[in-house]
Amino acid sequence: MNPVEISEAVSDLALEPFDPAEFPFQFLAAFDNKPTTIQRLRAGNSNTSDIQGGVLQAKNIHLATCAPGEVDATLKALRDSPKTAKAKAQFILATDGETFQAEDLSDGETVSCAYKDFPEHFGFFLPLAGITTVPQIRENAFDVKATGRLNKLYLQLLRENPDWAKAERQHDMNHFMARLIFCFFAEDTDIFPGKSLFTGTVETMSARDSSDTHAVIGEIFRAMDTAHPKRDGAGLPVYSTKFPYVNGQLFSGSTDVPTFSKVARTYLLHVGNLPWQKINPDIFGSMIQAVTDEAERGSLGMHYTSVPNILKVLNPLFLDDLRAKLEEAGDNGRKLLNLRTRMARIRVFDPACGSGNFLVIAYKEMRAIEAQINAKRGEPDRRSGIPLTNLRGIELREFPAEIARLALIIAEYQCDVLYRGQREALVDFLPLSSENWITCDNALRLDWLSLWPPERTGVKITADDLFQSPLKQAEIDFENEAGETYICGNPPYLGKGKKGVDHQADMDRLFSGRASKWGYVDYVGCWFVKAADYCRAVPHTSVALVATNSVCQGRQVPQLWPVVLAAGVKISFAHLSFRWANSALRNAGVSCVIIGISSSDSSVERQIFDGRTVRVASNINCYLIDGDDVYVESESSAISRLPKLITGSVPNDGGNLIFSVEEASSLISLNPETSDLFHRFVGSDDFINGVERRCLVIPGSAVAGLYQIPSVAERLETVRKIRLQSPKKEAREKLSLIPHRFQHLAELPRRSCIVIPSVSSEVREWFPVGFLNPPTVVSNLAFYMNDAPLWAFSVASSKLHLAWLGTVCGKLETRYRYSNTLGWNTFPLPNITEQNRIDLSRCAEDIMLARESHFPSTIAELYDPKEMPDDVRRAHEANDEVLERIYIGRRFKNDTERLEKLFELYTKMAGKKAAA
Repeated sequence: MNPVEISEAVSDLALEPFDPAEFPFQFLAAFDNKPTTIQRLRAGNSNTSDIQGGVLQAKNIHLATCAPGEVDATLKALRDSPKTAKAKAQFILATDGETFQAEDLSDGETVSCAYKDFPEHFGFFLPLAGITTVPQIRENAFDVKATGRLNKLYLQLLRENPDWAKAERQHDMNHFMARLIFCFFAEDTDIFPGKSLFTGTVETMSARDSSDTHAVIGEIFRAMDTAHPKRDGAGLPVYSTKFPYVNGQLFSGSTDVPTFSKVARTYLLHVGNLPWQKINPDIFGSMIQAVTDEAERGSLGMHYTSVPNILKVLNPLFLDDLRAKLEEAGDNGRKLLNLRTRMARIRVFDPACGSGNFLVIAYKEMRAIEAQINAKRGEPDRRSGIPLTNLRGIELREFPAEIARLALIIAEYQCDVLYRGQREALVDFLPLSSENWITCDNALRLDWLSLWPPERTGVKITADDLFQSPLKQAEIDFENEAGETYICGNPPYLGKGKKGVDHQADMDRLFSGRASKWGYVDYVGCWFVKAADYCRAVPHTSVALVATNSVCQGRQVPQLWPVVLAAGVKISFAHLSFRWANSALRNAGVSCVIIGISSSDSSVERQIFDGRTVRVASNINCYLIDGDDVYVESESSAISRLPKLITGSVPNDGGNLIFSVEEASSLISLNPETSDLFHRFVGSDDFINGVERRCLVIPGSAVAGLYQIPSVAERLETVRKIRLQSPKKEAREKLSLIPHRFQHLAELPRRSCIVIPSVSSEVREWFPVGFLNPPTVVSNLAFYMNDAPLWAFSVASSKLHLAWLGTVCGKLETRYRYSNTLGWNTFPLPNITEQNRIDLSRCAEDIMLARESHFPSTIAELYDPKEMPDDVRRAHEANDEVLERIYIGRRFKNDTERLEKLFELYTKMAGKKAAA
């Protein structure tokens, strides 16, 4: 369940008759607890409450119902209960059906209200459903409720008007929803005269059976599209003439309205009766977008983390500097005036603006700074000098582009009310401006210089209808030319396997002639390229975009960043990896970075943000490290004196040459002559989770005999058929003739060998490395070193090596993805002495001995960060201590320091190799 669904469930619960025995279970069910969980609590299997009428869910909540007037005493009993502390319950809750009280034991926050009002506080309890953005939802509970009710109305109208659900009418439906939102907002903020003018008129003037609801709404829309001098001859019904002229932007064109059933009419009135003055345009646009987008509907209410994250983009891009200049100006009137003039010339562009979140927040933050300037200058009622049309966007999809304009209009009005007062805000609000400043098109196929020219231009296309006008290549006059330009946003990411034909065509068009390879680059890289081009063409331009952290890892780094950082563009700041969006723990979003770029300027202070810390860097390279610009590319052999790391064997057999231990034992018992043909078979999962498998390694001399064994002959025939059906010519014409062989059988270990899995969980503090004894075949899902020295195990197991591979190898989803050519062959190891080798070998032995003392625990169990045995951890820490002292004579403070040293060494080693 998402927050909207939870809000609805809690609201429904409050409307039901209070049942003391059932309420605890109904409450937990409303917060997405599974029926099996509720059943166990009912049965008492997992309910250890020591309070009468109580239910205790470990690590979540201890709640109880009580007799009338006993809520205070019951809440105290829940708080004092030793069971509450033992179960680590976060919440306590008591209610008698009249009064409702609760407390969050983690921070001391409380709720105390009438029982019927507890749904207003649903955000307080969202951790019960695994949703973590509670503070934002508590502050904006209205947006969740409004989205839920709009969603109900929208789906009901589509059910009743199936023709409006078709692609050709999707625009009309979205347009209708945008008009409704404006009306709901306008009637609660005095834009419309009186109280509840729109909702009240629909309720009063339309029939209760809903037969003419659509007609009444259509006439209201027509009135708002008719200027007052023209109304006398327009044949408008009297009830509609009370509505102001909004002009042709929002209500021009078709006044078609979908038909309403009694249910839909009721939903409309319920939505209209909400307090729409509480709307938060920062995130409301995203939520409304989710209502009308079937693919996004499951994420209703999941947009609350975006606001603080958007500020991570905007603050270092330009807002922090504006605030610093405001503080520096103090009460100096001239400096304040200069800053205000500067702000009026700032242009903010979002080339993937969606429903306008970045632009809305940028506008509101700038207005807040401007208001402080005006207050200090004694001009609190002064009109804003920041033109709304200085905030531009491009959006591929039609409805989000429409909502972006509406969100900015609402944000402007709210700011005017806040800083100038309701009366002044109303004077300037209507009629709405006719200029179009959000372009609906593919940002990668447009000329940004034409859309956002560096110099003053006239209006070439003016919208006569905010939602129907041609939107491509709109050029609107900037009121102040030659100011600063800031490009920001959160473009679509789309990794290597998720790009469609159109996406690939965009990339080919953009990278062709600039790079020889770009296949590994994420789609988001295109926006960096376009933004960098704009930086080079337009002075005083800076950029900050959100991207997956993979753009700074692995193979795409040398493909993307030489194109972006060409001809003087540099990285100006960076936020290191963090989770971007989605409030639910079970859908925690992706690991993102924020990267700022601008034309090279040695005077700019370059900053690296890592969680709560900020560091000033002399140069930020494309791995987001303070160091020289360098691109780590695959090496066929190690640049340091490291042993050779080999890719494992490729079966290409559909699993038919691979056996479980039981299958192999059964075959050997019936055919003892096959015992020498079975080898242990190990891939990443086998090694990490302790899975035992076997594979057949069949010399040519044994093939004929194996065909006499029916079960083996059947497997070999299956391999042959699989290879015959392969799209690859080699498999069809060559490998199908030798089905008893692997496609590639790597060199078999002669003695003990070191194995390194190709993938490992990102939560492990050390990359798991191990030893294998012959006869073993390592699969192509792992790497190994034949006859490798013990000290090589020490290096591969270190935090230094983990930091390096996590940066230069890239990741599979969020997991570490290993590469011998990128992660091992490029690893910069200083020259080590014989004593260093002895010391490192001893550390490797200590790690292995510590592991063996916990036999039969698997690698997965031993390296679970919450369960890692102390002796295994101590052995790794000692290993890191010895290795890191070889580099700098002490332990590194953190991964940032590790990477800076490693990149420094790599630059020197790669340079020497290139020179040689």
